[in-house]
Amino acid sequence: MSNILLNELDRELERRGHRFVRYADDANINVRSHRAGERVMASVERFLSRRLKLTLNREKSRVAGSWMCDYLGYEMSWHQQPRLRVATTSLRRLRDRLGKLLRVARGQELANTIEPRAARLGRLFQVDSRQRCTGTLDGWVRHKLRCILWRQWKHPSTRARNLMRLGIEEGRARKSATNGRGPWWNSGASYMNQALPKKLWDRLGLISILDTINGLAV
Repeated sequence: MSNILLNELDRELERRGHRFVRYADDANINVRSHRAGERVMASVERFLSRRLKLTLNREKSRVAGSWMCDYLGYEMSWHQQPRLRVATTSLRRLRDRLGKLLRVARGQELANTIEPRAARLGRLFQVDSRQRCTGTLDGWVRHKLRCILWRQWKHPSTRARNLMRLGIEEGRARKSATNGRGPWWNSGASYMNQALPKKLWDRLGLISILDTINGLAV
């Protein structure tokens, strides 16, 4: 319905010579200056109100640089040659969804935590296309999984024993297991990264966003 109704707006913007993109009722109009943006915003608002009897949502509409605005989950970088990147708000929502997905996994075997969630994780990961944030998100997921393990191990003796089983030297394992730090800190420490490296998660079937994106690019 929005495409039918706003088709008239498209024709009007084309008549004025504006560069724009619209998806349903979400539109970006590109101009050369902030002053031009304010002028176009006011004229489009008048057109919508008088011609189409629609009200512009001022809370969601603004005049700003392209790198300050997100559109359909993406935004542009501020570089001279701008690059498309996933919007910060989209990444935040993705992390929240992943957090909820992993939160219910406490108390389960690690393999049972990863396997039934692999497909869902894969679908969530399709949103991302930047190496910097995909690598960061990969690391964050592994950090969350290591935190689940650290909580499951519970007692210092169990933690020391498991760290040694995973290749950590005895003295370092016992010192690490009794350091008094919290689960999140310990799950990000170097000994946990060494004991549970990326190749282990790969064997367990954990989907890597960065590896997936790189594989698609080949």
